Amino acid sequence: MMLLYAVISWIPSLQGKWSTYVARIVEPVLVPVRRLIPPVGGLDLAFLVVILGVGYVMNLIPRFAYESAYCLIR
Repeated sequence: MMLLYAVISWIPSLQGKWSTYVARIVEPVLVPVRRLIPPVGGLDLAFLVVILGVGYVMNLIPRFAYESAYCLIR
């Protein structure tokens, strides 16, 4: 959804009524990050921070699950 939202913002001809539904899903995630990191020179860094954060958490989940399972086995 985040990537779709980014493409919609870059290509205005793709915007339509359906894009407001995508915005309703994505904006609540971006707004708190935008409060901490405002746009710089027209570039919204909040999107990049959220994408990197999601990637980081997705890497932590398998490690945490593996370590938890290892502790249970021992």
